Amino acid sequence: MTEDLQEIQVACLRMDEGLYAVDIMRIREIIRVPKLAPLPRALPFVEGVINLRGSVIPVVDLRKRFGLPAAENKDSARLLILSISGQPLALMVDEVTEMITIPLRELKAPPRGVRIVGGEYMVGLCLVRDVPVMLLNIDALLTFQEKAQLGYFTPQGETISTTKKSPAC
Repeated sequence: MTEDLQEIQVACLRMDEGLYAVDIMRIREIIRVPKLAPLPRALPFVEGVINLRGSVIPVVDLRKRFGLPAAENKDSARLLILSISGQPLALMVDEVTEMITIPLRELKAPPRGVRIVGGEYMVGLCLVRDVPVMLLNIDALLTFQEKAQLGYFTPQGETISTTKKSPAC
């Protein structure tokens, strides 16, 4: 017995003045932002790495990725721990506001010819209480080259693990 998917559950995120959403099936967990370890010569939107239960996870600042100015208040910032290309990645967002269910029939294609912050990373757009919310395509957030720079692939195209344990200091 197969049923067609008719709705999607998403986590709503606030970034600057915009509202975005991520499919909750892509999110492993949502955590407060811990102390980050810097990552020398990292991509401009990579804030550093965290150690989460023995896994070293790169942290991408979604504000920087979208070309937004730095947040003045980071008290409500959260990390979304998700998986891209089978490897963990943390997305830093201003705030996670709520979890909602969106009927797929209400999801519209991204507008053409209109420049929207983060628009190139969108799957679609919907209205939540008359406010536009952009559903993010998590797999489009990093290019192949960026994934390679973060160590997600070896030059031969094999996936490598970022969950290396270092000896205790």
